[in-house]
Amino acid sequence: MQTNAIYPGTFDPFTNGHLDVLERALNIFEEVIVVIAENTQKQSLFTIEERQAMINEVVGEYAGVRVEVLRQGLLADYARQLGAKAIIRGVRQVKDFEYEFQMSLLNRHLYPEVTTVFLMPNVKYTYVASSIIREVSMLGGDVSKFVHPCVMEMLNLKREERNVQKS
Repeated sequence: MQTNAIYPGTFDPFTNGHLDVLERALNIFEEVIVVIAENTQKQSLFTIEERQAMINEVVGEYAGVRVEVLRQGLLADYARQLGAKAIIRGVRQVKDFEYEFQMSLLNRHLYPEVTTVFLMPNVKYTYVASSIIREVSMLGGDVSKFVHPCVMEMLNLKREERNVQKS
């Protein structure tokens, strides 16, 4: 029986920190399903389809990874539907852990068979957040050390689109 896990997030955009956590998860699980979740509380820079295309390009060479979209519903229900044994969560700092700990307890209540696994990224990514990457990139800063080249290309296109709209 294959042991699988889901790695949910909005991934707007998918950073090298996300990739680092995914690689760590692949050392533990035979299959990791990256689940792009729609978050109505956030205004996304990229559409879900754009995020899915970027992530597929980034992880295309990795065995045991697939990318899916969760547009609505509870993550715990989706995990159950997929038969996931674990939910992977990247934790960079104490603030992340407090929120993720609450969510893990709730998910355990909703789906007792699932375990939340907290993974820390490499220290060089502990301050990298998608929101910071978006902001720095949109202001013209170089974030190429923190994202895959295809993601960098998409960020540049979005910045150009915004600049044209402002003109």
